Formats: sequence, C-alpha cells, structure tokens
Amino acid sequence: MEEQKILRKEMILAGRPLVLEVGRVARQASSAVLAKYGDTVVLVTATMAPEPREGIDFFPLLVDYEERHYAVGKIPGGFLRREGKPGEKAVLSARLIDRSIRPLFPKKMRNDVHVVATILSVDQNCAPEITAMIGASAALTLSEIPFAGPIGGVIVGLVDGELVLNPTVEQEEKSLLHLVVAGTKEAVVMVECGAREVPEDKVVEAIEFGHQTVKEIAAFIETLREEALALGLASPKKEFEFPEPPEELREAVKAVAEPALREAYRWYASARLDKKARESHTENLKNELVAKLLEQYPEEEATIKELIAEIERRVVRELIAKERIRADGRGFKDIRPLSVEVGLLPRTHGSALFTRGQTQVLSVVTLGAVGDEQILDDLDLEESKRFMHHYNFPPFSTGEVRPIRSPGRREIGHGALVERALEAVIPDEDAFPYTIRVVSEVLESNGSTSMASVCASSLALMDAGVPIKAPVAGIAMGLIKEEDEFIVLTDIQGLEDHLGDMDFKVAGTEAGITALQMDIKIAGVTKEILATALAQAREARLYILEVMRRALPAPRPELSPYAPRVLSLVINPDKIRDVIGPGGKTIRKIIELTGVEIDVEDDGRIYITAPSESAGQQALEIIKNLTAEVAVGQVYLGRVTRVTDFGCFVEIIPGVLGLPGKEGLVHISQMAPLKGKRIEEVVKEGDQVLVKVIGYDSQGRLRLSQKEALRMLAEKGGKRIERASSPRTRHRSSPK
Repeated sequence: MEEQKILRKEMILAGRPLVLEVGRVARQASSAVLAKYGDTVVLVTATMAPEPREGIDFFPLLVDYEERHYAVGKIPGGFLRREGKPGEKAVLSARLIDRSIRPLFPKKMRNDVHVVATILSVDQNCAPEITAMIGASAALTLSEIPFAGPIGGVIVGLVDGELVLNPTVEQEEKSLLHLVVAGTKEAVVMVECGAREVPEDKVVEAIEFGHQTVKEIAAFIETLREEALALGLASPKKEFEFPEPPEELREAVKAVAEPALREAYRWYASARLDKKARESHTENLKNELVAKLLEQYPEEEATIKELIAEIERRVVRELIAKERIRADGRGFKDIRPLSVEVGLLPRTHGSALFTRGQTQVLSVVTLGAVGDEQILDDLDLEESKRFMHHYNFPPFSTGEVRPIRSPGRREIGHGALVERALEAVIPDEDAFPYTIRVVSEVLESNGSTSMASVCASSLALMDAGVPIKAPVAGIAMGLIKEEDEFIVLTDIQGLEDHLGDMDFKVAGTEAGITALQMDIKIAGVTKEILATALAQAREARLYILEVMRRALPAPRPELSPYAPRVLSLVINPDKIRDVIGPGGKTIRKIIELTGVEIDVEDDGRIYITAPSESAGQQALEIIKNLTAEVAVGQVYLGRVTRVTDFGCFVEIIPGVLGLPGKEGLVHISQMAPLKGKRIEEVVKEGDQVLVKVIGYDSQGRLRLSQKEALRMLAEKGGKRIERASSPRTRHRSSPK
C-alpha cells in the first residue's frame, strides 16, 4: 500500500495558530482540507462534476455549512436528537462563503461545484465561519477546479477605539463593529458588517485594516499549493474551453441588435417607463430581433439569444458610463420617489408601508412576553434572542407565478441583514422588557427590498411605541467599472443590479452605519470605490431619514391598546421558590387568578405580561407580598390565623386571592402574660396583635414575640408602631 502523504502548514493569525492540513482525510473529494484555528476544526471539501449541466445560464455553485453539535459538546434538541435542516446561523455562514468565492469562477462555467464545510470542533474565540472560509479557499486552490483565488477572510472589531483582528468573545461583547472582510491579494471581494452607528471613514479604515491580513492569508495558501503540487497533493487546474460563436454570426447579431437596443434604452430613459412596461417592450423587441436573425441563421437560436443578452449588458453599461443615461432617466445620485405610511393595520401592534419607486415593503411589529424569545439550538454561546426580523418575498412581488415555499437562503439572508441593521437601536431588555418580532412583506420588487425593509421596519417599530434609539434607513449602491474608470450609482433598480458590477447595501442612522453587505461580480473593488460608495450612500440615507421623520418624528409615546403590558420587578433570587411554589403550584395559581404570563429569571428578575394594566398590577402586588422581606427586630401589626395549645400563628404580611402570606409562630412563652387564663381566652382567630420578629427556627420559619413588641412599645412611650402590609407600602396605626 502506498505511503500516505500529509502536508501541514501553519501561520499565526491574530495571535493564534492557523493550520491547514491536506492528505489525511476525505481523499476521494476533488480536494479536502482540514482547517484548524486555535481549537476550532473544520473539514472543507470541494468537488466538481465532470460534465457541465445542460440547459442553464448560470454557474451552479452550492456551498453547504454543516454544523455538528458535538463540536461544542451538545446533544441536539428536538424529538429526534440529531441535526436537522441547517439553522439560520449555518445558512448565513454558507452564504458568507458563497458570496466570497462566487465572483472568482469563470463566468461561462456550467459544471456543478459543491463546497462542504463540516464543523468538527469549535473554540468560541476562533470563529468557525472564518475558519471554514479559509478552508474553502484552500480546498478550491488545491483542486483542479478553475478558481481565480486564493482568498482570505477575517473579522474586524472596534474595541475601545482600536481596530481588533478576529476579536475574542470578550472583545466582541465590547466591540462597536463586527466586520467580515474577504478578498484576494489584489482587492476586496466581499464585505458584511454589523455596527453600532460607526462613522463611514472608520468603516473604510477597518476594511483596509482587514484586507492587509487577508493578503497574508492568500499568500499563505499560495505557498501551500506550491508545496502540495510537489508532493502530488494538489491537482493541475482543469482547462475549460468555452466555444466562441462564429465571428460572422457575432457581427450579424451586433449589426441588427445593438442599434435597436440602444435606441430602446434611450427611449426608456426619456419616457421614464416603469419596470413592467420596459420589460414587456424589451422582451417583444428581443423576440423580433431573434426572429429576424433566424431567417439567416436558423440553427443558431440559443447562440443568438446569448449574443443579444451580451449586447444588452454592454449597451446599458455604455449608456451609463459614456452618455450618463440610466434606464429610468435618473441622475447617478437620484433616489426614486418615496412614500411612507404608518399605522395601516388597526389590530397589529405597529405597522408601516414604505415605497421607493417600484419597490414596496409592508413591515409589521408584534410585541410579546420575554418568554416568547427565540431559543437557539446552534453552536454559538448565545442561547436565545428577543429581537427577530423575518422577511418574506412572495412571487407576486415580481409578477411571477410559482408556489410559495418555506423561506430559502435568500430570504433568510435578507431577513438577517435587516435584523443586523436594526439591532443597534433596539432598547435593552431592562428598559423595554418585550420580545420583539418584525415581519417584512415584500409587495413590489425592483431593487433592494432588504433596504426598503430596513426603512419600513424602523417606522413600524416607532409606530408600535418601541423606544428605539434612532430611526434607521438603508439604500443600495451599484457600480459600473470599465478598466480604471468607475461610476457609483445610488438606489439601483433590478436591471442595474443584474447588469452592473456591485450590489452594496448600506444601512444606518444619522450618526453612522449599522449594517453593510457588499456582493460583487468582478474580481474586487478598491478603497477608492468603497469610500465613494459609502459617502454617496450617506447622502442618500440622510435624505430618506428626513422623509421618514416627516411621517413619524419619534416613537409613539403609548403602546397599541392591543399590545400586552409588561411589568417587571427584581426580587432576591432566594425568594424565587416562594413565587414558584411546590411543583409550580403558586405561580400557576397567580396566572389562573389574573390571566397574566410570568417569566422568572435566575437572577431574580420577574416579567409579568398582562392583557391589561389592572391585571398586571394585581399580579405584581401578589408577587410583592409573596417575596416581601421580613426584617428581624422589626415590630409588625399582624392578624391571628390559628390558636394552639403551644401558642398562636400570626400573619404579618397578608396573602392575596387565596395565596399564603407571611406568618410565624408566637410561642406561648413569648405571649403577653396570660394571668392564669387559657390562650383561647386571651386571643382568638382574627384578632390583631403587635409582634416582633425575633428570628427563624431550624426549618426557616418565622419566630415572633408579643412580649418583645410590648416591651419596645413601652420603651418608646406609646409612640405609633409601623405596620407593613407589603415590602414597599407602609401604613401607620395606633397599637391596640
């Protein structure tokens, strides 16, 4: 048997070892790399189908990010106790890798490529998604798959004013920025960012800072390939030949189609045609052009259609770059007409409709109890989240007919981007103890529905009375780049996204950026392009925020009458058992009596979610009584509840609605002198007596003394003694 060859290369990345190993495992894949960063271990494989897939006009790349719960020593939740379909974090991580590598494959490639990242071990200080991205880059670079990499990827944080590379969990908690940068040695290819109102110039600096290390990672992978080739652990790149159409046919199509398409797009711009009218006219024109060319070239229908599509792309880009003409006649910085409406839906907790040109989104807010938060069953330390944004993209929004399924990767990705954009302004749980869910329904789509969702959701939150720190708006920027010249477009529509070079989504407040997402179709973008795009996006964002402010200047001062009311208090954690009761009996009784929901946290925080203010206050008073602190040495006016041969029981803090209060025993030895009388002749059930708390017995029960209370009263010369009926309310009364 041939001796197994293993190559292992190591570099230091942000003070921690990054190890790439090839040759040990998964040797039947086109390429397999075991990527280790700290104690995070990810197996990444890359495999390519030998033949192209027929009948498609796109590159069939699939990236799977497979989380294994054993990686963090957990058994999966659910009935089956095994991993099911990928969770949201896994989908977002797969998209992160896909968007970083997709621009670097040949445009005409039609062979299926499958990249699988299997998470085997997780060190929370060494992000598995970054380890997987680097592993994917290495696997593709070592394989025979054509790939214009390698790439590197890092996370950049902003802690105490300093940029930090691949921050630890502790640093992440304090960081104002979570920026993922991916790129080649030459340029940045992907950016994803969540931030707490960070200025544009700081974000550009952070991208440049991250790209410096990205270059080092790319060079490290290049060295790995050189050594792997020498050992036979890497493959020569497969050469693809994409047949070019005959020059005669190309010229014939150009002569017929280019003037017609150029004239059509100039007319669209001057007439300001909407999307449907433009698409209908373009489709009819293309069909006429194809029919005309088929008379001369009857066997070349597919090639003719492909050439017409190429000409259309070139015409649109040249009109923008050379003649300064956009398809809808706008200037490069112009935003389409905006319309804002709030409070559309009478029974929801908050709603808003945001329209920008032919992009329209309805966002709806629902407020729930703290216990309604989402439970997370993934590999992160975070176990739940109280703010959720969900995004729906039905087929009618683009005039299509297709079945509606559960959310796909695109919907999950767009929803998460909006959630990230708004997260920075959501009030803390202590200030606003609600679980918050926002749903964005896309009603029309022609350019960045995700950024329209940011605007609509921000308005819906304010309409619901959620005290967000500041309104957030978003805008999508495009790019037309020819050699060294470039033009940045504000508020791109679908056509400019499809035929342009970049989709750069920017969201933020007046103070700064809260979220970024950049996808490109070229080999990379420069610092100058990024800075220009961010500056132009800020200008647009401030204009949109002003329009939003006119519709709703600030969060409404009151919640919707249909929203639940949440009251909160903090008790001694040792008193939690008094609220819960044996087997949950007490808390169930409170819920049954008042109709509220109660969430009890381990640290003593209690949240009461009530259908009305009165029900919430009723439950609050019950819990206050149940958890009232009784001070040793304090004198109380109590009520006798039972009389026995050995003393009497006195309730010093009354129960409510059938629930027990606070009572203790006045032993016969601690009662006032009986003077030869029996106990029942001196006190009876229902009598009010003064007692002093003198301590607790071995079982934690209150010990009370009537003698000590009377002695203290005599020492004070008959002054009034305070009577406590609750821990926060004190009444004065004269002693009997």
